[in-house]
Amino acid sequence: MTDLYKAYGDAAERMLHFVETRSTDQASGVFEVPVAHYLDEARWQKEMDLIFRRLPLMLALTIELPRVNDYKAMDVMGQPVLITRGKDGKARAFLNVCKHRAMHLAKEGKGNCSRFACQYHGWTYANDGQLVGIAEASTFGDVDRRTLAMTELPAEEIAGMIFVILTPGLPIDVRSFLGGMLDDLAALKLETWYYHKARTMEGANWKVAFDGYLEGYHFQAAHTQTVATRSPSNRASYEAFGPHIRLGFPQNGIGRLKDLPREEWGKQENDGYDFIRILFPNFSFFLAPEMCQYAQLFPGPTPDRNLTVMNYIYPTAPKDEEESRKLDEMSDFFFQVVLDEDYALGLKVQNGLESGATDRLTFGRNEPGNQFFHKWVDHYLSGCEGPPPVLRA
Repeated sequence: MTDLYKAYGDAAERMLHFVETRSTDQASGVFEVPVAHYLDEARWQKEMDLIFRRLPLMLALTIELPRVNDYKAMDVMGQPVLITRGKDGKARAFLNVCKHRAMHLAKEGKGNCSRFACQYHGWTYANDGQLVGIAEASTFGDVDRRTLAMTELPAEEIAGMIFVILTPGLPIDVRSFLGGMLDDLAALKLETWYYHKARTMEGANWKVAFDGYLEGYHFQAAHTQTVATRSPSNRASYEAFGPHIRLGFPQNGIGRLKDLPREEWGKQENDGYDFIRILFPNFSFFLAPEMCQYAQLFPGPTPDRNLTVMNYIYPTAPKDEEESRKLDEMSDFFFQVVLDEDYALGLKVQNGLESGATDRLTFGRNEPGNQFFHKWVDHYLSGCEGPPPVLRA
């Protein structure tokens, strides 16, 4: 943690400087993105194929499947995904599909069982993906059950998170993918938290929505009575780890750090400044001592929509129904802020893009995270030709 605290302290020092000088982290120049990048269906399909179906996506926390035989079944951009924890304790992922007639196996949601019986004809699979039972097998005919196992997806569990690639057969190396962000995430000890619940919201094109996660320039105008009461607008620090970002927002009271020894500044997260940890392409993570909200943002069925899953975890499980109700209230408050003040604006942005009023959007020097994000999208769509983008030239 010593190196992390130093990095956090250095970021805190920059944030304090930004507040005192009314400045912020900046890119070398402004950056334009064609409006067509948000609207074009062919480009959107390339984003699905080359980004969302080829990169590791954080689909579940370890605490969602804490016990042997736990599972989570979910729809991910139209792909039926089943994540299981086998008797060996290993987390695996599969396409949630019976090889007989392609019926889904487990219903969406979470549970605990070692086998999944198809609702259509009763074929049964173990939670390691093997076909273990064919209904009335003597009448069915000879088949090689080994070829009828569930289709496994590349999956890896690390730092309390389960990552999955949606294309079978691709190599997965989450440690390399996360790079320097891994130590940061491991230090959060996510495997010790309590998973409370998730809620979903629909919004505009996935990049319209994600643009909002990447800057605090909008705080004063869009979050006057909520976020802006905690964090000043247009003051932020950015650190990049491959395509991922640790985004720092100072709090209005960051000046209190000057009363502490400089070596203590890196231990003051949530008490002077906050970090948003952003994993490319679709994960945003805000953790405070009393709660955590993290977003999983997925492209919707058409280019103009996304589906975002907002998840809420807490340091400890509630002791009774009253404590559970209070956690619900806290979760719902944060959910409503994002829905009413971010995603509602995003839908209007989508309408504005479709209106033809402009053919390009301009990201300012004070929006380096957005510039960086769009450059990485372009990089993956190019087949990773050329050097990877850097945050600052």
